[in-house]
Amino acid sequence: MNRGLLYAFLAYGLWGVLPIYWKALHSVSAAAILSHRMVWSLVVVAAILAIRKEWAWIRRVDRKAVLTFVAIALLLIVNWYTYIWAVNAGFIVESSLGYFINPLVNVLLGGIFLGERLRPVQKVAIAIAFSGVAWLTISYGALPWIALTLAFSFGFYGLLKKTAGLHALEGLGLEMAILSVPALAWLFFSGDPGSPSLLTADWHIVALLLGTGIVTSIPLLAFAAAARRLTLTTLGLMQYMAPTMQLFIGVFLYGEAFTPTRAVGFVLIWIALALYSGETLLRHRQRSQARDLLAKNLAGH
Repeated sequence: MNRGLLYAFLAYGLWGVLPIYWKALHSVSAAAILSHRMVWSLVVVAAILAIRKEWAWIRRVDRKAVLTFVAIALLLIVNWYTYIWAVNAGFIVESSLGYFINPLVNVLLGGIFLGERLRPVQKVAIAIAFSGVAWLTISYGALPWIALTLAFSFGFYGLLKKTAGLHALEGLGLEMAILSVPALAWLFFSGDPGSPSLLTADWHIVALLLGTGIVTSIPLLAFAAAARRLTLTTLGLMQYMAPTMQLFIGVFLYGEAFTPTRAVGFVLIWIALALYSGETLLRHRQRSQARDLLAKNLAGH
């Protein structure tokens, strides 16, 4: 198998089973888990950068970059906290919906903020996805706010990262450096009853908290390695692997409800994704054929 595919399966597979990891920490508050995740992610990323001796990027970090990454870090807080809280509050299914919606949110944000022209099929896909969200809102009497918060916070996170000018590992290191100060302050001074002491807590809780840095960094590194080896089309289609796994975990492992009414909303969003993905694949194939034809014609001359 292509190494890029292996890296992609590793990244999306780990993201797919992440709810099981957070469920194992259900006795710890979401704020404490989030704080530990930030601190230990910084430790892991700093260790990797030290091994690689990759520190030259720090000289490129100016005031504008710091302000950009402060905004990026705040979006990461919203996304990570919402997801950790939602998983342990029994909303894995709705969380998975957020990551199904996210690709369409990215297209929408690209059209609004980057001036990217939305193709007709993309417009139809976004309209169908909107109807799915509207259906869920009407049928349940409330917005699926967890899904929308996850989709839009991650969408804006990606949007800002596009302009940030740092690679994934470097950017994560700067983000965690920014966030580790308030994270450490929370752990030491908040008095959070759901924040266990690493000196007195059960060993498995301590191990899981220390491991938050690893389960954060490994899939990001695997994703970065996959992105260098695979086309964006292939990577884009594989991203549905993680929310699909999360949906199955929520329904079949933790017994969350997936009623026919809820299924209608999901099906509408899956139809939108099928249209979006199918049109993306078709365009990619047409471009490849056009390049091959041009190369053949040039070779003929």
